[in-house]
Amino acid sequence: MTDKNYDVKDVSLATKGRFKIEWAEQEMPVLRLIRERFAREKPLKGIRIAACLHVTSETANLVHTLQEGGADVRLCASNPLSTQDDVTASIVVNFEIPVFAIKGEDNETYYQHINAALDHAPHITMDDGADLVSTLHKEHADLIENVIGGTEETTTGVIRLRAMAAQGALRYPIIAVNDAATKHFFDNRYGTGQSTIDGILRATNFLLAGRNFVVGGYGWCSRGIAMRARGMGANVIVTEVAPLRALEAVMDGFRVMPMIEAARIGDVFVTSTGDINVVDRHHLEAMKDGAIVANSGHFNVEINIPALEEMAVEVRPVRESVKQYILPDGRRINLLAEGRLVNLAAAEGHPASVMDMSFANQALAAEYIVKHGQELESKVYGVPDDIDQAIARLKLASMGIEIDTLTGEQEKYLRSWEMGT
Repeated sequence: MTDKNYDVKDVSLATKGRFKIEWAEQEMPVLRLIRERFAREKPLKGIRIAACLHVTSETANLVHTLQEGGADVRLCASNPLSTQDDVTASIVVNFEIPVFAIKGEDNETYYQHINAALDHAPHITMDDGADLVSTLHKEHADLIENVIGGTEETTTGVIRLRAMAAQGALRYPIIAVNDAATKHFFDNRYGTGQSTIDGILRATNFLLAGRNFVVGGYGWCSRGIAMRARGMGANVIVTEVAPLRALEAVMDGFRVMPMIEAARIGDVFVTSTGDINVVDRHHLEAMKDGAIVANSGHFNVEINIPALEEMAVEVRPVRESVKQYILPDGRRINLLAEGRLVNLAAAEGHPASVMDMSFANQALAAEYIVKHGQELESKVYGVPDDIDQAIARLKLASMGIEIDTLTGEQEKYLRSWEMGT
């Protein structure tokens, strides 16, 4: 490749990145099986894919799978702080896939990289937060006629795309990979749960046992965080706006209260809701000295960082991923990873074994779009159930687990209504 075909930090990091990619692949047996079939059948032959994803070792295995299926792929970062620079180098050097991503890139570069991926005139978009899709619609509407469909992997992105569809702004079909059971049950709950705690501990070396740990929201990501924090011995408090989710958190054994009450007693705060200002100015004003504040939602809007900056008389980078904001009365509030996804900005993101299922969904959804995209309307669709079930079966098989199947008699009974008590 020439320098015009990619923009990464340092291609000399490729060997280190390749080892990380191979390490992740060991924990991704489902995607590996799909790659083997894709290599034989070439279901994506001639298809151009623009992917805006967290550029990690697991993502490298996804784009390699798409490439083996015949796709011409371009990859850019979906978050400026989640990129692994050695992995980008390996994707460019070892797979010869153009990558536009540099860890820590500024906002201008971030969108230059998105535009570079879109210059590919994609047939399929693969998004993580919907920045790629929104940029395509706003700035490259002339390319939309080439697009068959797209996929979206995050709760935040699905919310944005459904809003676009409701307003009649979405101009091609999107499959919400995020909503697949094999994605949000596992990736969101177990992946986000473990990796968020990992990010907090790497950033702070903080003992969680005995501390008041406040989780904003109780969706799949937040409940995973709450579960893992409790496993570390923390006293977990959940804040919610949805009555049913709040009730579920209570029944799961967590304390539930408004954020303003939690703000006064919390030691650690983590948001993961997909909404703005979950931790707002009045919450920050109520926090005690030394409070740790982090976010595990896709965008850095869940904590009111501009308000925190206005409140502070001094800001100090006290650790690699920790900025300490000193308030006029001397209280210190510690913000992790600039309010971006702490699990990716301060750690390595989800374990490969859960991304195995998420990226299996991405690969099979791309194949589905090629086969059926022309039949779909310009709205957000769920992952077809047969894909979800197939991925679950493959994952169980890779774990050496067998399950029962229904007998003919049982299938007949489930289809009938005559037999009662």
